Amino acid sequence: MDEFVRIPEGKPSSGSWCETTVPTDPWLEPWLPLLADHTGDAPILELGCGTGLDTAVLTEAGHAVVAIDISAEAIEQAMRRAPTARFLCQDLRNDWPRHPEGFRVALASLSLHYFPWAETLNLVERIHDALRPGGILLCRLNSINDHNHGASGYPQIAENFYLVNGKTKRFFDRDSLGALFGACWRTLAMEERVIHRYAQPKSVWELALEARR
Repeated sequence: MDEFVRIPEGKPSSGSWCETTVPTDPWLEPWLPLLADHTGDAPILELGCGTGLDTAVLTEAGHAVVAIDISAEAIEQAMRRAPTARFLCQDLRNDWPRHPEGFRVALASLSLHYFPWAETLNLVERIHDALRPGGILLCRLNSINDHNHGASGYPQIAENFYLVNGKTKRFFDRDSLGALFGACWRTLAMEERVIHRYAQPKSVWELALEARR
């Protein structure tokens, strides 16, 4: 991987999008200047939007968003948070909408680590293909140190791949990130962090990558 820079620290958001029952997770806000520099008039492709916390941050910053999630219930909540976004209820492994010139930014926060390795590689290749040259991918992935959320104490399917409460979850170290994001990507930033999105602290990798051709 290329050398990387330290990810800027964020500050808690006071925006109305964040309900008081949701732990603060303002990770996206420090990246908004980078996104503003890259999006142009193209929408942001958000893979695994969940209940729309990040979608709301993006739309409130003035971005158009195409957001995808497999859960109809989650999308219903996301639509209330970000009514101007376009939402699609589908499996990420199915075909996504295409932009004529390629998306300039894709976002995948805590959504790419549920699949067998071959399918994970395929997803990352498809994200690369969906972006125009120089396009940006912001993503977060489970860390192997995420013991509060399944990195130990559950049935192991394969290396760093577990069955956690009925769902498969993959956990990453630096080497596996290097294998996932190979020569087709330039690493702009990569850092292991502890976030407070959930009731218990969660260890994640946070990355910003640029699509190469």
